[in-house]
Amino acid sequence: MQIFLKKIADFFLFSSLYISLCAVMMVYQSHQLLFHTSPPISLTLFIFFSTICSYNFHWYLTPFSVTSSVRAKWTQQHKSLHLVLYLMGLIGSAIYFFALREHWLALAFGAFVTFLYSAPKLPQTIFKQLKEIAVGKTIFLAFVWMYVTTVLPVFIAGQKLLPEYLLFASSRFFLIYSICIIFDYRDKEDDKNDGIKSMVTIFNDKQITALFCISIFLFAASTVALYWSDYSMTIIIILLIPGIITAALYNYSKRNFSDYLYYFVLDGLMMLSGLLMAVFKI
Repeated sequence: MQIFLKKIADFFLFSSLYISLCAVMMVYQSHQLLFHTSPPISLTLFIFFSTICSYNFHWYLTPFSVTSSVRAKWTQQHKSLHLVLYLMGLIGSAIYFFALREHWLALAFGAFVTFLYSAPKLPQTIFKQLKEIAVGKTIFLAFVWMYVTTVLPVFIAGQKLLPEYLLFASSRFFLIYSICIIFDYRDKEDDKNDGIKSMVTIFNDKQITALFCISIFLFAASTVALYWSDYSMTIIIILLIPGIITAALYNYSKRNFSDYLYYFVLDGLMMLSGLLMAVFKI
């Protein structure tokens, strides 16, 4: 029974279903905080299928890992599944892209920047050259997540980017960036082996820690500043909780590279505040 449950858990995590649900929860939270409404089902399903598509595309193109991990082994054993899920995600994304076609420019921009993150893994020379200019890849990934889950809903709702929206986007960006720094620290040997340059592969440990602390500080500052945009103290505290946990896990995560810590706990921190708001109906 234990083995069966582990297989189910591994499938849920490593097929990217979990991270796709995280994205959906983040979009739901954005709509609740910014517009006090639930997101349209077409946007929700577009985000879900797009995340399934992009993550399975990324892992399908990942050939190996120099570090032994449960996910790396799972990926190698389930290449065909990654391909099937990628195609299913692509079809679902196309269907709901069409449903939201009046916002095609904002959607196409999100799809394009998402593709660029995985593009260096493609075998064509033009894409391989992106590895040489990927120094800010962590910033780029955080930007993609912030855009898709925070800015895109604003555009779909036909709203302008008001100062409070930008503050919330900034808060989310720096939380995700802090989490991405931890992921990059774990993956720096893979990145070096793959010829991908990033700030984490270039910086020493003290510089990486300084970068992380700056990101956490900017996250906290952006979040607290929302108080002056008529957000209640309860919401501010809930928004701060994932950042506090991320900071508390920083040193531990540099020693413990468990896939379950990274792909369940750390990834889950991105949606934690939204989940807390939904559970407690705030």
